[in-house]
Amino acid sequence: MRTTERLLLRPFRDEDLPAWGDLNTDPEVMRYLGGQPLSRAESDAIAAGVNAQYVAEGIGFLAIERRSDGAFLGAAGLTREQWHPDDIEIGWRLARFHWGHGYASEAASSWLAYAFTDLSLPRVIATTDAPNLHSIAVMKRIGMTFDHATELVEDGEPFDAVIYSITQEAWSGGVLARSTG
Repeated sequence: MRTTERLLLRPFRDEDLPAWGDLNTDPEVMRYLGGQPLSRAESDAIAAGVNAQYVAEGIGFLAIERRSDGAFLGAAGLTREQWHPDDIEIGWRLARFHWGHGYASEAASSWLAYAFTDLSLPRVIATTDAPNLHSIAVMKRIGMTFDHATELVEDGEPFDAVIYSITQEAWSGGVLARSTG
């Protein structure tokens, strides 16, 4: 479990599952995540898998709760993805009505701090569809830079992806610059 100024990043709870399920059926949220809404069973299975991964590995795509009122906002965290199994990837998924408030950047920044200070990772990547400008903006905001473009395949469907990355050294330099600037 991690906290930020406004957020609590924690494992999923049973009471999160209806809101998580709703988020995963929103066409705008799912637009760059395969494009297809997920069933409630699929959403629940993701939450259970995330919680198990967090217990086993100390990483996972954990729930985001707003501290001021306990509202469930979405999920963010560190994962291993099929396309880059040797890398740890950072990601986020928020309900549409929570977009534009800096929650994704705040959660992602906290996860980068965990990746580099607690886990001592050398590098973290992020992957998104090339036209997903909102996620690319978050990647840039948290200090990531363009790594490469590639075509990836998910569920038999190819898509143009961009990969951003940040090294532990670049993150450390950025944290120092922000604290002294």
